[in-house]
Amino acid sequence: MCGRYILQRDPAGLTTYFDTVAPTPNFAPSWNIAPTQEALAVRRNPRTGARHLDVLRWGLVPHWAKDPTGAARLINARSETILEKPSFREAFSKRRCLVPMDGFYEWHAEGKARQPFAVALRDGAPMAVAGLWENWRRPDGTWMRTYSVITTESAGRQALMHARMPVILPREAWARWLGDVPAREAELLDLMRPAEDSLLAFWPVEARVGRVAENDAALLAPAMPELPEALQSLRDPLPEWATGS
Repeated sequence: MCGRYILQRDPAGLTTYFDTVAPTPNFAPSWNIAPTQEALAVRRNPRTGARHLDVLRWGLVPHWAKDPTGAARLINARSETILEKPSFREAFSKRRCLVPMDGFYEWHAEGKARQPFAVALRDGAPMAVAGLWENWRRPDGTWMRTYSVITTESAGRQALMHARMPVILPREAWARWLGDVPAREAELLDLMRPAEDSLLAFWPVEARVGRVAENDAALLAPAMPELPEALQSLRDPLPEWATGS
């Protein structure tokens, strides 16, 4: 699953990178985004069809939900069952988005010990993670916009750490995923695959990342725990943005 991630990049740079229009939203850097918090998503505006970079809340609330209390359980959507689940089925058809990330955290569990790792693109680019979004009308008539991150079965070194990972989409897939150009259901499902291992950098970080209140750039500092032999390959050099360079 994906339960914590990083987005410390300037939103103005993201508007250029994702080719969005409309005003650039205000969003403070975060090194530890957690479920039910607000973050940025790239979506196709339902009225204009243009790409927008908007602030949404993490944890999908289906438009038919009676209340938003179940959102914390819907932070991830499994790609293998996305067409079967009522919470995700309609959003997959009509409301797909990209979730910008600088990286995400994952925990490797061995017995009672849990070692967190950071994962980022080796070239330092933002990740464009496949997501779904929804509108939910509050009792006062205002709208709550929420999103979920799509995950798939892990491969490569990610599979050494955890069985699931976010679906990271290459640039050539963005238009199809967002609906800028037509795409058949089968084409969209074919995008639900793990990223090439060679594109990713992994490194261990300190356990304090597990506390939501901890949120600073030092969370990305490489930790030096004793790792099992199988995990020794998860000590890559950090991308430049993660070193403060």
